[in-house]
Amino acid sequence: MSTLLTLLDAFDDLPQARKLRELTYQGLGDAVVDVGCGSGRAVGELAARGVKAIGVDSNPAMIEAAIERWPTSEFHVGDATALPLADSSVTGYRADKVLHALAEPEQAVVEARRVLARNGRAVLVGQDWDTFVIDSDDPELTRTLVHARADGMPNPRVARRYRNLLLDNGFANVTVEVHTIVWTDGACLPLLANIGGEGAWLDDQTARARNDQLFVALPIFLASGTRAE
Repeated sequence: MSTLLTLLDAFDDLPQARKLRELTYQGLGDAVVDVGCGSGRAVGELAARGVKAIGVDSNPAMIEAAIERWPTSEFHVGDATALPLADSSVTGYRADKVLHALAEPEQAVVEARRVLARNGRAVLVGQDWDTFVIDSDDPELTRTLVHARADGMPNPRVARRYRNLLLDNGFANVTVEVHTIVWTDGACLPLLANIGGEGAWLDDQTARARNDQLFVALPIFLASGTRAE
């Protein structure tokens, strides 16, 4: 769990990631569920703005970490396809880096519609796991490693389906944006270790970071829509 938290923290601390989070908060209203809340950063930030924010994550250890970090906020262990919320009980639904981990992501979108009030807003955020851009002296190996990591996910390419998932499951006014996160320093080495593991490839990336020659770019897809009647 500490490795996963390290990865999440390294990403969330990036100025680009903070700016992207701000965009995801827009239009969510005054009662929001953050699905796949992880260590609870979004819940804490929303609560600090006076929003009634509820965090849900399927991983009990993540919920424990969230409660420790944000003790005054509300968190629940729960499934994205069966949220512990009543029908039409929230004005905003947020799922950040979640749907790729689900065998049936469309069921999570159905559940989003169920818990949203009339004209409630759903926001889906995440990366397409095939689109990591990594400068390397061995592009063929890099491509192999990226695709192998993607193939280990239940739905690695679901982000390119966000728009259709919303349209097909009762959402209107659907929009999609792409925001690219760029790393040029060692902050992303935990992410690269997660992709390539220990060995010569990671050693090369570590040397690049040390010599200010690292380049990693990750497109993040942000889709949103309102609950249609």
